[in-house]
Amino acid sequence: MQTGARSRLVDLSHTIESGMITYKGLPAPVISDHLTREASRSIYGPNTEFQIGRIEMVSNTGTYLDTPFHRYADGVDLSGLTLESISDLPGVVVRVPKSANRAVDRAHFGALELRGRAVLVHTGWDAHWRTEQYFTGFPFLTEQAAIYLREAGAALVGIDSHNIDSTEDGTRPVHTTLLKAGIPIVEHMTNLGALPLAGFRFTAAPPKIHGMGTFPVRAHARLDR
Repeated sequence: MQTGARSRLVDLSHTIESGMITYKGLPAPVISDHLTREASRSIYGPNTEFQIGRIEMVSNTGTYLDTPFHRYADGVDLSGLTLESISDLPGVVVRVPKSANRAVDRAHFGALELRGRAVLVHTGWDAHWRTEQYFTGFPFLTEQAAIYLREAGAALVGIDSHNIDSTEDGTRPVHTTLLKAGIPIVEHMTNLGALPLAGFRFTAAPPKIHGMGTFPVRAHARLDR
């Protein structure tokens, strides 16, 4: 893919705001000043001021990436991810028609070439972000879909829904299958409708943190104009 003036970037992440709920039962982020601009004036020279922010949050906030460590104690954590596994991946979008069936099964992936690609499942559920409806009745992948994605060689799997698993199944088979295979997961994505079905590069890079399995990302795609 050519870069530069002939390509553009598409943001696929929700904005993190103080007080918002990503997942019911987990606390909302608290965003505040550690150092206000007013207080900084007594520290720096004339007409010079800075703001230093502070955020308190759980790692499952906003649009975030799961590493194997999120599910497995001996799995790769954020600090162990290679840049090649989360950056500049060829991407493919799988559009799921709106229907009464919430389960996204193996059949939805058809005969697409998935090996080495970021597979982004577009359900449109992000339209309910920051509403009560977002937390219930959402689309999710089945275990058979996860097994197929693993066998097909997907490099990363993302979804614009509340969870890639059904929260009614406490075994979380999709997380279990994909993360055991070393395939990162990106949840709570948005704006997937702005992407073509293929022909773009995808990046979702979290900070390099030891001992943590999940963290927000600025997920985005680069595509030709």
